[in-house]
Amino acid sequence: MPEGDTAHRTARRLHEVLAGEVLTAFDLRVPRAATADLTGQRVESVRAVGKHLLHRVGEFVLHTHLKMEGEWHTYPRGDRWRRPAFQARAVLATDEWQTVGFDLGVVELLPRDREGDVIAHLGPDPLGPEWDPDLVTARLAADPHPAHVALLDQHNVAGFGNEYANELLFLRGVDPHTPMSRVDVPALVSLGARAIRSNLTRPVRTFTGDTRRGRDHWVYGRTNLPCRRCGTVIQETTLGDATRERRVFWCPSCQASRD
Repeated sequence: MPEGDTAHRTARRLHEVLAGEVLTAFDLRVPRAATADLTGQRVESVRAVGKHLLHRVGEFVLHTHLKMEGEWHTYPRGDRWRRPAFQARAVLATDEWQTVGFDLGVVELLPRDREGDVIAHLGPDPLGPEWDPDLVTARLAADPHPAHVALLDQHNVAGFGNEYANELLFLRGVDPHTPMSRVDVPALVSLGARAIRSNLTRPVRTFTGDTRRGRDHWVYGRTNLPCRRCGTVIQETTLGDATRERRVFWCPSCQASRD
């Protein structure tokens, strides 16, 4: 599942092959931008802010978001794509490389002066240059929602998705239903920043320290399996509103409610 570390790794790779290069092809396969053509323009940079990807090309910004299923691939020119062409939503090419965005949740081309509009709502990003743990702590501590929901709110902190919310709360021993105002927020924020930074450089995201398949998570996706610490059966529920409901996994013993 794409999280903030996925977006930042993707941006870093796209920047490596595109920055400073002139586009020989530019194709956005979405209705609102299908006629846009920046062929001949030079790519200045590609960066991530939270889960948002921003290509600066000439006087424009290409804003994309991976959402649940999106991916950006890079290919030497002429290589066969690893996913079907009908899933492609954006194609940018240079003399040597072709980059393809598949199943992107957001694709929009904006004037450069509107770049700030699409990220203005985001809280500080632990992988960004302007990380501010004190601001994140203040926002989370003031959030009246359950801890799991508050941690996923990108206004509070940018980049944490459902995997991180589940795993961080387990590691801190917090019942996901607990109001965030009753959590040791500074410790949670510190742990989250360390976790996402360590995963940025790993080929496989892990929260246990073990990168072997099936051994990399404590609770996420482990419904009805024994807790790796205490053996209690992992439980699953949902939290959030109807439009942003998320699957929640927790150990009733290691994350016992402190009501």
